[in-house]
Amino acid sequence: MLVKRLLSVLVVTGFVQLAHADTAVTISSPNNNIQLSVYHRTNGSLQYAVTYKGKSVINPSGLGMKLANPQLALMQFDLSAVDSAAADESWKPVWGEQSSIRNHYKQLLLKLSDRSGSGIRIEIVFRVFDDGVGFRYIFPQQAKLNHFILAEELTQFGVTGDHNAFWIPGDYDTNEYAYYTSPLSEIDASGGGLAREISTRTFFDKNAVQTPLMMKSAEGLYINLHEAALVNYPAMNLVLDKSTYTFNTHLVPDAVGNKAYLQAPFSTPWRTIIVSDKATEILASKMILNLNEPSKVPDASEWVKPQKMVGVWWEMHVGKSSWDYSGGQVGSQQASRVPHGATTANVKRYIDFAAGNGIQGVLVEGWNTGWEDWFGQWKEDVFDFVTAYPDFDVNELQQYAAAKGVQLIMHHETSGSATNYERWMDTAYRFMNRHGYAAVKTGYVGRIIPRGEHHDGQWMIRHYERVAAKTAQYHIMLDAHEPVRPTGLQRTYPNWLACEAARGNEFNAWSVGNRPDHETILPFTRLMGGPMDYTPGIFKIKMSTYNPEKKEQVHTTLCKQLALYVTLYSPLQMAADLPENYEARMDAFRFIKEVAVDWDDSKILEAEPGDYVIIARKAKGKNDWFLGAITDENARTFTESLSFLDADKKYVATVYRDADSAHWQNNPEAYRIEKFIVDNKTTLKLKLAAGGGTAVSLMPANAEELKQYKKYKK
Repeated sequence: MLVKRLLSVLVVTGFVQLAHADTAVTISSPNNNIQLSVYHRTNGSLQYAVTYKGKSVINPSGLGMKLANPQLALMQFDLSAVDSAAADESWKPVWGEQSSIRNHYKQLLLKLSDRSGSGIRIEIVFRVFDDGVGFRYIFPQQAKLNHFILAEELTQFGVTGDHNAFWIPGDYDTNEYAYYTSPLSEIDASGGGLAREISTRTFFDKNAVQTPLMMKSAEGLYINLHEAALVNYPAMNLVLDKSTYTFNTHLVPDAVGNKAYLQAPFSTPWRTIIVSDKATEILASKMILNLNEPSKVPDASEWVKPQKMVGVWWEMHVGKSSWDYSGGQVGSQQASRVPHGATTANVKRYIDFAAGNGIQGVLVEGWNTGWEDWFGQWKEDVFDFVTAYPDFDVNELQQYAAAKGVQLIMHHETSGSATNYERWMDTAYRFMNRHGYAAVKTGYVGRIIPRGEHHDGQWMIRHYERVAAKTAQYHIMLDAHEPVRPTGLQRTYPNWLACEAARGNEFNAWSVGNRPDHETILPFTRLMGGPMDYTPGIFKIKMSTYNPEKKEQVHTTLCKQLALYVTLYSPLQMAADLPENYEARMDAFRFIKEVAVDWDDSKILEAEPGDYVIIARKAKGKNDWFLGAITDENARTFTESLSFLDADKKYVATVYRDADSAHWQNNPEAYRIEKFIVDNKTTLKLKLAAGGGTAVSLMPANAEELKQYKKYKK
């Protein structure tokens, strides 16, 4: 049931006269922990500042826009009116980490006009939540000019000192970096290290970082900077002025250096500042979702179904098979040949495994012509998305999957040619409808066509939304790889289940891999904007399994791979390893079979960015709970209360834990499985190996189980 309260009044008494005739207006969060102040200076400039429980979060920081056409810096304004409002409502997502979300904020709206006499009117709206602040620029319908070319956004974020930061370099085309952890003063994207193993073509400033940016101050405040509702606008990077610890907005440009082409009325994305003195509250925040528009897909709940999948994918990354029909290995420096992966017989093997284990979907990559001549070619017409290789029988597999109760998932690699994909979308989606494909995984590897555009520029932002809207039209669920980082648009397009947009698990198969702390940082950075298709569930940790000469490995224990199904949220979760590797360890695979992908409730139990994350979640429509705990390279022990369980129930706790001898590097596949009876008064001890994790299923116990298993004791 929707409960909503909205009021709007003209604010006059909210202004405070400051020295030199400056004026200021302040507004607080509903719980009064956060205070926003907006300053209108005598020279017409605008600044804002944010405090949390009396501690400064954002020092007075500038607001404004720089236009290329007309050539004008919108930095000095006359203030015509200030409105305030408040809202308190609850809404139900189609899927998510909880079944109901509260949207509770106070709002401040400033109506402004350019002081230079151009006649341009602009509004800035601020919303203050208990967990942070969001603000955006609005250009209403103008009396004269309504078309603008944006040269830059002049928003600043002046933080209060040399905070510890979790960051990746500013880049227009990729998010697939290993995270650096350093004080702000040591940000230097031109340096060496893991991040530089990707050779970016669009590096623009050594002090530039991407959002979401996670920081922790010396005073113990956790601060996250990002954006919400990124639509028809370039993505925001941040360039740090180390002399003042002020971040200046840098928008991704187009081929000629312009940032955006805009027509009034329009609104920019929301700039978001999430803040708390508890790391767990950062992860629990739903502010970014609340700042997005409600669903534009009215019937989504009827056909959008969160699910798990297996697929013809990991075997290509480990070198067992090829995307290419001729057997060429992508990126290989040798003329080695391996079998083609997407054959009718091989896909049937995956369908059989999925059907036998309650897995709803099977992803198939390399099924369509074009893979022999696609990588890094900057060609426009590589793929047509409907022509299968000779050894992939579309009709036979459609019938076989349907008979087994399994849905095939289509793969559309565009090789960066978005123009080609847009020409083919209707044809490709009709093909999917005819052949029973309910979901598509898109890919944007390579330089973007139109030439000169970037993955994170305005043209591609519009493209991603067009794909989301078009797939919704055809009742197709979407999983986008190599796109811009998410900003909560899954609320507006619930069929947009997941994105990659970060350094995923596949890097462990053929590179130096992801450090053990990587998955403890992702929830505070990339996942702040939306779910990630990280592809967890690797059981064969060392790549020497497939080639004795390979030294690569996944930088976790097997049990940490299980825990990731809880700590790295996604409504589309892949059991990424090979069927034979799961069949060899079906006792551990049981957790993947049972763990939910859609939730009624989520409890962030403990968290510290870069160190550990512990989350418990309640399955949608059930009394089953699942707990995941992960750590970095350090072994850790936690004691967790199960007070979130129902008071009148007993549960069977199945604990999948690292063996006492387990270690991510030396003994990653050692684990133990134990069962106990627990209730909401139980305190569970979790012992995590270095680079390890613990996964726990908590299911209501029946009479037989109450007799069979002992009560848990620490």
